[in-house]
Amino acid sequence: MDNSKEIIRQQLALLKQEINDAEKQSGRPQGCVKLQAVCKFHPVQSVLDAISCGQILFGENRVQEAKEKFEEIEKIGCNFDLHIIGSLQRNKVKNAVKIASCIESVDRIELLEEIEKQCAKTDRQIQVLFEFHTAEDSKSGFQTLEELEKALLFCAEGKAPHVIPKGFMTMAPFTTDEKLIHDSFSTMRETAEKMKKEFSNFDLCELSMGMSGDFKIAIQEGSTQVRIGTAIFGNRDYQNA
Repeated sequence: MDNSKEIIRQQLALLKQEINDAEKQSGRPQGCVKLQAVCKFHPVQSVLDAISCGQILFGENRVQEAKEKFEEIEKIGCNFDLHIIGSLQRNKVKNAVKIASCIESVDRIELLEEIEKQCAKTDRQIQVLFEFHTAEDSKSGFQTLEELEKALLFCAEGKAPHVIPKGFMTMAPFTTDEKLIHDSFSTMRETAEKMKKEFSNFDLCELSMGMSGDFKIAIQEGSTQVRIGTAIFGNRDYQNA
């Protein structure tokens, strides 16, 4: 019952209103922040219910689950835009690029090399976001500005022609201290601004930051995309995790 279509519809409407309110309070244009529905551990039917309510953008952490789920949805003929947002191993890239339009968790050059290799096989292009480490809780993401610059330079030098850099992603610390959360997101925003100037040939317009507990702060700090799961679909079913 928690994942019924009507509840999902109500939750999506509530979240979109909260996002609009946060945009307005931050002095940002209405509609500048996208809602990504994170559907890890939620069944195909929940995703279909969300699609029927007008939600198109989805995020998945695990490639195998995403492939099985969204290949089934694709066969039905539903329109969707899927992003891979979890830590990605090189041996999972082949399937990731088949089903997703964007990989948000690029955190090393070796991963870029593998994405390029797999996309080149079918002459497919894919968007990527560079994950940057801004919180002690998370060990994922590029750890330094120099590492991030090297990854962007790798693309700028034409070594990954099938990879389209679109921006950055980060996770704030798991804390109730709003100052620490603000600091995390502002660090990402400031880093993104530096990279935009240095690599102006890329359209690094996306800033994916903010989840269920901190998305309003993320919007204040310039997020263009918030990743929300539980507030839409309810508690996850971990039995099949």
